[in-house]
Amino acid sequence: MAALDDPRRRRVGLLYDERMCRHATPDGESHPENPERIRTIWRKLESEGIPQRCVVMSAKEAEDKYIAPVHAQSHIKLIRNISSKEFDSQRLRIASKFNSIYFNKGSSEAAYLAAGSVVEVSEKVAKGDLDSAIALVRPPGHHAESDEAMGFCLFNNVAIAANFLLNERPELGIRKILIVDWDVHHGNGTQNMFYKDPRVLFFSVHRFDFGSFYPAGDDGSYCMVGEGPGAGYNINIPWEHGQCGDADYLAVWDHVLLPVVESYNPDIILISAGFDAAVRDPLGGCCVTPYGYSLMLKKLMGFARGKIVMALEGGYNLNSIANSVLACAKVLLEEKPIVGSIEVQPFESTWRVIQEVRHELKTFWPALAVELLQKVLVSNSRPCPVKLNLSSSSESDVESDVGASSSIYSSNFVEIIEPLSKLNIVEDNQGQAIVSNQIPSGQNPIVLSDECPNAQALPDNNVHACIPWRSVLSNIEVWYGSYGSNMWKPRFLCYIEGGKVEGMNKPCPGSRDKSSPKVVIWKTVPHRLFFARSHTRTWGEGGVAFLHPESNKNEKAYMCMYRITLEQFNDVLFQENNLHQENGKSQGAIEPLLDLSEIGIVAQNKSLPLEALKAGWYSNVLYLGKEDNLPILTMTCLFSEVERFKSGELPVTGPSNNYMNTLVRGLVEGKQLTREKAIAYINDAAGRGL
Repeated sequence: MAALDDPRRRRVGLLYDERMCRHATPDGESHPENPERIRTIWRKLESEGIPQRCVVMSAKEAEDKYIAPVHAQSHIKLIRNISSKEFDSQRLRIASKFNSIYFNKGSSEAAYLAAGSVVEVSEKVAKGDLDSAIALVRPPGHHAESDEAMGFCLFNNVAIAANFLLNERPELGIRKILIVDWDVHHGNGTQNMFYKDPRVLFFSVHRFDFGSFYPAGDDGSYCMVGEGPGAGYNINIPWEHGQCGDADYLAVWDHVLLPVVESYNPDIILISAGFDAAVRDPLGGCCVTPYGYSLMLKKLMGFARGKIVMALEGGYNLNSIANSVLACAKVLLEEKPIVGSIEVQPFESTWRVIQEVRHELKTFWPALAVELLQKVLVSNSRPCPVKLNLSSSSESDVESDVGASSSIYSSNFVEIIEPLSKLNIVEDNQGQAIVSNQIPSGQNPIVLSDECPNAQALPDNNVHACIPWRSVLSNIEVWYGSYGSNMWKPRFLCYIEGGKVEGMNKPCPGSRDKSSPKVVIWKTVPHRLFFARSHTRTWGEGGVAFLHPESNKNEKAYMCMYRITLEQFNDVLFQENNLHQENGKSQGAIEPLLDLSEIGIVAQNKSLPLEALKAGWYSNVLYLGKEDNLPILTMTCLFSEVERFKSGELPVTGPSNNYMNTLVRGLVEGKQLTREKAIAYINDAAGRGL
């Protein structure tokens, strides 16, 4: 074995500092992002003699002047002072304002050490003092926005380091940086910080679940490709479901990431190295093995002269995260890699996502313009995970009516839709993390697949086979009636094909079935049109359209009706509710929100509030009769929300100019009204009180 000072040995930096363990929950309650994460990794590396073969480094606090280009001054001031004595009585209240954040007396120091550590190792790798480095830091960083902590993240460590190399140390010659984020959650903060900057190629592979997986929303969609000079330099790989493993990730490496990186030719690679896509992680529900991580890293070693910095992000199963970091350390040291094999094929959905991403980016990266061979797509794939219906009689599992059933994917026993900090995670005596409120008392989970041992369900006698819902609902047609911006067909097609039109701030992820509506017709309905709320992520300031749930023969609202499949209607229903959330928070489900049986209930009652969308703005499905013997469905607010609009508890606001123009274009191009009459129609709806 070569000695540490042997010039033939790669010099790998390894940074760990116990001071970062001082950041913990204020009252010692259990939490997935806890100090044992990095302690366990360090003990594992020590047991394998890794530190003796690396250049071990201590943490160094970041300076405010290097954080300021990435984070707002107000945010820096908060993190700098939150652990001081003057905040002792305020920490809990302040933390509650953020999404999945806690603070204690050690949080400020840990946050500054985490950011400073990634800066320190990145500078040494860029200078050539080190060939590569691993920074075992916490709290993680990739969710942190410029002015907001979220998702366990206080400062965006990798973004601060990238900005430092590009703007503070130009003499190091770092002109192009590749950031690879393989954490199971989308790196929303990092994406937003470099969205218009071609000097950073940001690549994130993550669970998306059509926008329902944390951090939720549309930022993780494949159609988010960057803006202005940064167009084409933002690449998202959004998994449609859990249980993705080594084969899926490596297929994306080979068919998307590596061809782009070869063209981009980065000067250094920063990896947001979250390991919550690992086997048995309680939050991720995916199946990447240590061997899989080692292959992913090995493939990147061929670029940027092997200048790679790994900064720890997520990962909440202690055994999995320790073994995965160990595997990566051995790759960076160019020692004998761990032994493994990949015997399964990627999911069918993986190839679908790969094709969608390549199509979206082919104008920016010619290497992606080459069509994948059909035989590759057909022969090298396996079906998506089967959905199971689990009937539960346990009153402690979910708050629901007796006999109600709940649905989960066999790939994931935790859906990260609620804020992450609400999860109650403990560990068994083998170090495996368990979500204590997901496994009913007295029942042992069973493993459904050798390939993915974290795919769990109740015992066999509680499992009933179910046909995958999309294949069923794709053969059923309905009319979707739009009274708002979707009256303009190009705007509606954003919900089907993905993308955005003029005036929209955010693109839509689209439906899985991107077929255009078979028929488009217009009609009027006896319901009151009104405008409410005050701000949306899609349109910015201003209200959006709602239809009063109760019919009124004295009212008339114009409606553009699209003949689409029930599968597409579910995707539209989800996107409407996912994109229109207050405080940037979203809820939803990847299972059908409305199936055949529920259409009968809607038809009988004229409306159906959907419990799964109770936090959404359009959670009430209305039945408006039939056309050509097909049901006419639309979506609006709840009756209770109408009362809150009336009382002033919720804002009633007229539409913005962009939203107004979209409504007018729909009515005019649909040949329903002249422009003048369309404006008068909308102004009347916006001006009348409820």
